[in-house]
Amino acid sequence: MDASEFETTRLLEVTGQTPHLTDREKHLVGLAVTATRGCVYCTGGRIRKAIDAGIPYETVRAALDLSAAVNAGVTLRTALQGAEAQGVNSACNGDECAVGVGG
Repeated sequence: MDASEFETTRLLEVTGQTPHLTDREKHLVGLAVTATRGCVYCTGGRIRKAIDAGIPYETVRAALDLSAAVNAGVTLRTALQGAEAQGVNSACNGDECAVGVGG
């Protein structure tokens, strides 16, 4: 089986050729995606490609920080909504059930 057999491969190539994003933006978006997907090899490669393309390390680091913060926010919101949907909040008593309270 070869990746070129899949329509998705063609669509990815076309999407990557968009004139609506700069190469810098494409590098940073790609970095955010690989980092949040958890691929160590891909993320390392994206970091190297971004730096080799002239993107300062501080910008790469800021993009990773932002990606991590967004991903953390999604995780927190998903957990809160899941707990609410299951009625977990009604089973809690005390500060240990409140987000950001206690320690």
